[in-house]
Parts: sequence; structure tokens; C-alpha cells
Amino acid sequence: MFAAEAILKLTLTSQRKTIFALILTEKQTTMSTRFLHLLCALLIFTGTSFAQKKPKYIFYMIGDGMGLNHVHAAELYLAAQDKKNSTYPLVFSQFPFNTFATSHSLSHGVTDSGAGGTALAVGYKTKNGVIAMDSTGQTEYKSIAYLAKEQGMKVGITTSVSIDHATPASFYANQPNRGHYYEIGKDILKSNFDFFGGAGFVRPETDKNKNQVEPLFSQFEKAGYQLAYGISELKDVDHSGKVILMNNPGENSESLSYAIDQQEGALTLEQITDAAINNLSKGDQGFFLMVEGGMIDWASHANDAATAVKEVLDFNKSVERAYEFYKQHPDETLIIVTADHETGGLMIGNGSSTLHIHNLAHQKISEGQLSALLREFRKSTPDASWEDLQRFLTSHTGLWEKVKVSSEDETQLKAAYEASFIANKNETEKSLYATNDRIAALAIKTLNKASSLAWASGGHSAAYIPVYAIGVGAEHFTHKMDNIDIPRTVSKIAGWQHP
Repeated sequence: MFAAEAILKLTLTSQRKTIFALILTEKQTTMSTRFLHLLCALLIFTGTSFAQKKPKYIFYMIGDGMGLNHVHAAELYLAAQDKKNSTYPLVFSQFPFNTFATSHSLSHGVTDSGAGGTALAVGYKTKNGVIAMDSTGQTEYKSIAYLAKEQGMKVGITTSVSIDHATPASFYANQPNRGHYYEIGKDILKSNFDFFGGAGFVRPETDKNKNQVEPLFSQFEKAGYQLAYGISELKDVDHSGKVILMNNPGENSESLSYAIDQQEGALTLEQITDAAINNLSKGDQGFFLMVEGGMIDWASHANDAATAVKEVLDFNKSVERAYEFYKQHPDETLIIVTADHETGGLMIGNGSSTLHIHNLAHQKISEGQLSALLREFRKSTPDASWEDLQRFLTSHTGLWEKVKVSSEDETQLKAAYEASFIANKNETEKSLYATNDRIAALAIKTLNKASSLAWASGGHSAAYIPVYAIGVGAEHFTHKMDNIDIPRTVSKIAGWQHP
């Protein structure tokens, strides 16, 4: 009898636990009557478990490269601006259910975004570099976005990088190589998904064999997609139809601007998320929306902490848009926030017990933008003195004037100055998505160090990825998981038959 009671207590939801507790506290209840009550409660539980509410609206939000320390650094940074030795939580870190997951791929202990995105999209592992297929590149996997579409839901795929990049591609494409950008883009046609948003397409007119082929854009239009360039064109879009939203013509098709560099009028991930919600809400069967904050990863590859923190905060704005929607439909919405992997092996605290993360606020532009300005500075002031360069770096990073520079770091910077301005050597440092001026890279490294932050590498790591959930079925995200468990759990909550 006591075993039955214990099992029942473990399996009931919080509401049914309350009913059960009330039954058990009846002081004058006989043992036989208690047993009948238990049976009744069990029958109620059994009946209602099959009629559990399923989410009508699903937000699947992925911070590419966003490890737990990225989230923590962003929260410390916010509090530090108010001189608080504390954290100011992001919206998703306050979700009532959270856990962590492993992210290894089928082939490696450290995943790439192809295998990581595939795991999150389809619930199967594959080898690094593959998009939603098995490791041989022969068998296609169906993503949960397709499962949603089969149920009549509208589907949106959005990102802050190119729409054909590995993580968004894993939700709509099936390709043996993440570098097959044209073929990935063409898979949009077979998906027939309703909304795509991002910077653009990397190779819209050249196939994997480098042959000139029919441009993707004309094929998209033939398939009934409206192409919108920049936020200004959204006002003329018919959101009852299919839409592809991209950067303005002539702007970067590989990524949006970093949040730290954004100028007024630039397309943002928050705007793309808003546009997607507007479009997908036109259906009456609900929707599935994937949102990727892709440039957390890019900044972390460059070990550019201030830019990475600003990207986490920018991603948080999109989660806030989803959360606002959730508050209007709390009994119909599920939001999952996670990552495909961690990038950089970010560490908070590099020796001293005192954190100086507030120093990041003095960095005004990304390392990439600093490199571009350095090139212009070198052209305009080829005979610049060491003091001239110091003033230039101070204006963009706060070094020397607002941030103390150690003698060791100053020696390295001065040596780089002499190599560049005196010996006229073009020294650079390469990361996965950028090749930056060595002086810019050293300046950012110096600021990171002065901000109590350190990086293990310029690549991905095997660190646990965070998982946060709120809404219908969120209570299933409470235990250690593997990345493939996340889409499988979403499928279970939604009542989809996972392939």
C-alpha cells in the first residue's frame, strides 16, 4: 500500500498531488476507504494524462556557442554597470525549469555546428560537418520543424547569420556537407516553410562544384516567397503568405552587424523575431519558430568578450519577444532556450578574487571593427607615434585611461606597434570567421584580462550546454540530458511521432 502511495506521489502533477494530499489527510478515513480513494485518484490521473494539453506555439531558441559562463558573464556585466557585486538575471535564466546537456557529436568529443545543429533539430547524432543526415551522407533525417509542418502548424526559421548557415540549415535542409551553401538554400523549396529570416545567403548563384546556376532568389519567388530586404520593406509584406527577410541589398549576406557595432536602421535579430511572430500568428493551427543567436559563436571564436556578452544580451531581446507572446498565451506556449555547443572555453575569474567585468563597458566596437579602423588609421597616419596609437586604442577600448594595462601587456602592444608602423609588417590573427589586425587582437586580449576573463581556445569546447524551459510541458526539462534528448522531448510534449 505504501509503495503504491509513493509511486502515485512521484507521478502526479502538482495539481493532482494537491488533490491526493487532501485525500490522505482525512483523519477518519478507514484503510479500505483510503484504498478506494487511491484508486479513484489513480484513475483520474490515468485519464487526464492522455488528455494533457499540447503546446500550440513552440519557440525553439538557440544561442550558438552560448555556454553557461556566457550567460553568467552577461548577467554579471549588467549588475556591474550598477556597481553591484551580483547578477541581473536574463529573462530566460528565470524560467522555472532548467538543466544542462552534453553536446558531443557522433564523430568527435567536441561538436561543430553542423552536427550540433542536427542533434537539436532531428534528435539524432551525426558526424561533424553533416546537415540532418547520417554520418555516411546517405540517409536523410526529418527535423521537428517538418513534424510541426505536417501537423498544420506554420514554421519559421530565423538567425542572426546567413540563412544557409549550419544551425538554421539543420531544421530545413539535408546535405552531406555544411559547405554546400547553394544546395542548402535550395532545400528551402522542398520545406515549404512559411518564414525565413537572417542576413541572406552565402552563395546564392554558385553550386558546390563552383558552377554558375539559376539564382536561388528567382526560384524562391517562383515558389511563392516574398523577398523582403531590410526592415523598411516589411511594411509592404503580405504576412498571410510565405516570406524571406534579409539584409538590405549590398549589405553583409553572411551575418547581421554585431550588436556592439549596430547603427540605426540596421536589421536586428529582435526585429526578425518580431516579424516572424507576426507572420506565423496568422495561422490558426499554431506555429513552430526556431531563433538562432548565431554571432555569440563568432565573437567567441575571436575571444572578443565584450562583443560576445553584447550578443548574449541581444539574443535575450529575442527571447523577451517570445516571452511577451507567452504571457498572452500561457496555456498554449512552450519556449525552449538552449545552445548547440559552447565556444571558446570562457572562464570568469583569472586570478584575483575581485571581478572587474565592468571594464568591458569601455569597449565601443567589436574586434573586427577595430581592425578595420586600424587599417584606416594606418593609411591616414603612417608615421603615427606610439602615443598616437595609444590614444587611438584608448578611444575605442578605454585602455590606459579607464582600464589599467599591465607592463607585460603594454610591452606586447608596443612590439606589435613597432612591427606594424615601423617595420611595416602586416601582422594578423585568424579566428574561424575573421582575420583581424594583431594590434586589435592584442588590445581586446588585454581588455579581457583586465576584465577578469580568460579563454581556453578559439574553438568549440565540450562544456555542458544550458537548457531553459517555460510553458506547456516545460516540466520535462529537469534532468541531465544529451542534446538529442531536447528535440525528442519537444516531440513527446507536442504529441508528434518522432521518426
